[in-house]
Amino acid sequence: MTATAADPRWWPDEVADLLVVGYGPVGQVLANLMARRGRRVIVVERHPRPYPMPRAVAFDGEAARILAAAGVADHLTAVGEPSGDYLWRNGEGRDLLYIDAAEVKGRNGWPESTSMYQPGLEDALIAYGKRLPNLTVLRGCEAVELAQHADGAVLRVTDGDGARRLLRARWVVGCDGANSLVRRTIGTDFEDLGFHHEWLICDLAMHDDRTFVPNNLQICDPARPRTQVSAGPGHRRWEFMLLPGERKQDMDDPRVAWRLLAQCGITPDDGTMERHAVYTFQAATARRWRLGRLLIAGDAAHLMPPFAGQGMSSGFRDVANLAWKLDLVLDGRAGEALLDSYAEERRAHVQHAIGMSVNLGKVICQTDPKAAADRDAVMIAARERRMARPQQSPFQPLTRGLVWRDGTGRRRRGAGDQVPQPRVAAGTAHGLFDEVAGRGFVFASLDDPRELLGAERTAFLESLGAYLVRLLPAGTDPAGVPAGSVVDVEGGFGAYLTGAAARCVLVRPDTYAFGTADGAEAAGALVDALREALRETSHPVPAAV
Repeated sequence: MTATAADPRWWPDEVADLLVVGYGPVGQVLANLMARRGRRVIVVERHPRPYPMPRAVAFDGEAARILAAAGVADHLTAVGEPSGDYLWRNGEGRDLLYIDAAEVKGRNGWPESTSMYQPGLEDALIAYGKRLPNLTVLRGCEAVELAQHADGAVLRVTDGDGARRLLRARWVVGCDGANSLVRRTIGTDFEDLGFHHEWLICDLAMHDDRTFVPNNLQICDPARPRTQVSAGPGHRRWEFMLLPGERKQDMDDPRVAWRLLAQCGITPDDGTMERHAVYTFQAATARRWRLGRLLIAGDAAHLMPPFAGQGMSSGFRDVANLAWKLDLVLDGRAGEALLDSYAEERRAHVQHAIGMSVNLGKVICQTDPKAAADRDAVMIAARERRMARPQQSPFQPLTRGLVWRDGTGRRRRGAGDQVPQPRVAAGTAHGLFDEVAGRGFVFASLDDPRELLGAERTAFLESLGAYLVRLLPAGTDPAGVPAGSVVDVEGGFGAYLTGAAARCVLVRPDTYAFGTADGAEAAGALVDALREALRETSHPVPAAV
């Protein structure tokens, strides 16, 4: 339900399970994930209407999988398109690097990169949220003061008429951006990595459906580094780095934008300028992500340059990691200490993504002609000799947090890896694994899971809402498979288990493996390890992490 301060329904009488501050795409995904789990969610958003302009222009395959879990799988092809190839050239027009981003599905069952029109994506997330009766969105209400106590938190908000009221919740998550009230209340600041550059961003709605070759182009020209990329169907973005001596207030001008676009062969006859704005790209992470009942996610917790396309996707990973942990804590199936692993796991991932972005940015943002020439010589030689290093992947295993470890504390084989999502079938259902088998904890095995684990361990997993899934080999007729079984129609899941030297995997609700096992004894130990890990989180811990 979406409401306003003037609507008498807007004031909830009961204490919410979760209060989300900020309703951009990260807040939208978190609200949907938690409301789909049956939680009472209230969102506070100071803007009375959704922001109508694009900011992010792409998300990766894991983010697409998370968006599907948030209820908008059917809309992703309407608001996005496979990003396609990516070419880097120098100022003289020589190719430095070519990335052939094939449109085939990646390990998550979605394209490895999707270029999207952000307002369309947000419209889909908001529309789905309106269908969830336990989700209330309060627009036009600004969060002004936040305090917490032993059992929850109280947020003071100001509505459009200036009236102040209170909202109460058991947990609060700040998805409220770089100037986050929740982060300030936690009392933490950003650890700034010292990488700052200003760029003029120009977003155009194109007048025709021309094909751009390459679809994404990076010009590493010391005279003016610049970028052009797909921004979803019918939309494109051009970016121009501000040079030393250029002022933000002078460059953020439509005449300047069109003058720079003309140098790229683009005129007002080609498209309508939807937006032009100068942004300062930064690289920073919050020093703390949690204090007691307060947590932060997305831009409230980290800022990164856009060069690896990981800003929004990292925010989606944050809330996918956080949602299932909050759900277990709210149910009493785990203690609050489980939330310590949220910051521990996500900070490591985010630091990797920021490092990628900064490294790419240092190559792209070079304005010294001599240094640029040296860079070009190295990259051209590597390309011609086919010695260019593979691009770093944003996908990283969990090395910390809640994964199965041996007696020395080292994670076991397969633990912390993201589990792929191949296509499977059962009866008349054919589709991606999450859609057919179910979302949440999943115990997937080449053997019958119940026979493998026995009644007591099966009952424990079922108490977590886990799905026990037997994987049947490709070629099996899906029409006759028993309940709880799926056919691995392309052999993708079997290949994953073979690579992990395992016959079964226990998957966390965020699709990362708690661990894998190769037989009945190891499978039992795997389930017991999860039970013990959740039990241990019930021990009292300091509130701040």
